Amino acid sequence: MRRPARPDDLRAVHAIYVHEAVSPFLAYEPMPLAGFEPLFAEMLASGCFHVWEADGEVAGFYRTTRYSGRASHVAMLGTLAVDPRRHGQGIAQAMIGDAIERLRAEGVRRVELFAESDNPRALRFYARMGFVHEGTLRRFYKRAGDEDFVDEHVLGLLLD
Repeated sequence: MRRPARPDDLRAVHAIYVHEAVSPFLAYEPMPLAGFEPLFAEMLASGCFHVWEADGEVAGFYRTTRYSGRASHVAMLGTLAVDPRRHGQGIAQAMIGDAIERLRAEGVRRVELFAESDNPRALRFYARMGFVHEGTLRRFYKRAGDEDFVDEHVLGLLLD
């Protein structure tokens, strides 16, 4: 079940964010809780950061950002992850399906997201959800300790 993130979600969100199966595909390198607090505070302040609860605990999270002006019908879906202990339980499908339906109800007609080219599991999942590869941002992403940059794929879903 989706709900807006709250301050008391800090530890649960941090634990997922820095997990070794998740952190390579999010924007920041793993960090201690104290370093994560300002990032989490910014996500909360945005008013568009949500957690997904299952069995009374945070099972995943995502952020939606609406564009403005002539692109106000477009939303960016990001900062998206599921607790690795819950992979394979349908959490991602339920969470993203719910996000898409909520965005559709709010008048969004296009949803975008980025996914790293070296994340085949996510790319297959997004394709099953109807997202289409629309372009590649070459050498866009660089993880600490990696020698090479990673391409980022731009994916889009039309809600017409």
